Amino acid sequence: MAKRVMMVDDSLTVRQVLRMTLEQEGYELIEAENGSQALERFPENGVDMLVTDLNMPEIDGIDLIKEIRQKPGSRFMPIIMLTSESQPEKKKEGKAAGASGWITKPFKPEQLLAVVRMVCPA
Repeated sequence: MAKRVMMVDDSLTVRQVLRMTLEQEGYELIEAENGSQALERFPENGVDMLVTDLNMPEIDGIDLIKEIRQKPGSRFMPIIMLTSESQPEKKKEGKAAGASGWITKPFKPEQLLAVVRMVCPA
């Protein structure tokens, strides 16, 4: 059974790159445009990994991670921040919220794929 990855980003282009990259490797993708939409879709679609942007409308990535970490079965789920933010204080805030890793945009699809394979093998 394919591993399910939820990707949350307000950029359609980023979601398309993630979809192409991960589906080619056998992952099943669930998309959300923002944190609110991700929370709505999360309970009905148990996921193996979350990849989220930081700066999004409605609910940002930090608050999304905090909410997801409260859900049953998601305490140890890998969560990767994929964002243009690179300040150490933001990374520290993400880690405190429960992020497992941080990838800075722009990114290379191979870079993302290497991280995904490491923390959530297909």
